[in-house]
Amino acid sequence: MTVLCVRFQLPSPDETALPELLGLLEEFTPVVQALPPDGALADLRGAERYFGRDAVDLASVIRVRALARYGVDCLIGAGPGPMLARMARRAARPGVTCAVPEGAVTAFLADQPVTALPGVGAATARTLGEYGLDTLGRVAAAPLSTLQRLVGARTGRELHEKANGIDRGRVVPDSLSRSLTAERPFDRDELDPDRHRRALLSAAEELGARLRTSDTVCRALTLTVRYADRSTTTRTRTLPEPTAHSPALTRTAYGMYESLGLQRARVRALALRTEGLTPAEQATHQLSFDPADDKARRIEKVADRARARFGPRAVMPGTLGGWAA
Repeated sequence: MTVLCVRFQLPSPDETALPELLGLLEEFTPVVQALPPDGALADLRGAERYFGRDAVDLASVIRVRALARYGVDCLIGAGPGPMLARMARRAARPGVTCAVPEGAVTAFLADQPVTALPGVGAATARTLGEYGLDTLGRVAAAPLSTLQRLVGARTGRELHEKANGIDRGRVVPDSLSRSLTAERPFDRDELDPDRHRRALLSAAEELGARLRTSDTVCRALTLTVRYADRSTTTRTRTLPEPTAHSPALTRTAYGMYESLGLQRARVRALALRTEGLTPAEQATHQLSFDPADDKARRIEKVADRARARFGPRAVMPGTLGGWAA
């Protein structure tokens, strides 16, 4: 086991607290990858040799130091690679590191639902489930050609490898700046879908403005829903093209929200995170013959200039008038 996946149990998904906690991990290894707003991956291959301890022992030290210095407990999963460490973290409990040794990978994956794999969404799981491939053990046993016919050549190959415990991912250090987060907490546990959508609109507008101010675009958007019992649901969707256009971010956020079916969910907070940030000058934009889209982008530029001069609330969608989460 060489990789840890750590989720710090912050009072709220506050990305501003993450750099200090990343510094704690960097006391053990320089190979630390941020997973905003409250997590990180750490590659401990060098640390195990240097300290003469395995990853589970080092995880215990990290947990104690996080509690002693910052009053923050953490959930920690350990595995041979990033994918398995992430999956182990989901099964971890406070005070107990969930570890997946290399010799136990097959047994750990066998009974897991296909949605437990990072990157497998509801649509892919539904397609596989129609053919009885509802667990990773069954997916691993299925012929590669069958999976490729069901979900496509590339996705099928990746799914086959991951279900068999082949983890080609790696920990990429210094990636905190590759994302931006906007959180919208509620004063009380919120059941109203309209207020959920207004919170998402507000967050998407903020992220779009921040992206345009920094002349960057994002390639993907992640939605995190935190419920009354402190559990969370996270969904990530790749955008059709890199963008900083607020309406495009809003449409994607609404799509992820609606796919969750939260008709009566008690929501405590919603957070949007843009990922895969790149300079805007390096991105391409598919030209549109839709005059409404061109008009919206021109209005957006004017609104940005007004906000820069008079403040971030100088111009906002009418739906958000008088609203605050």
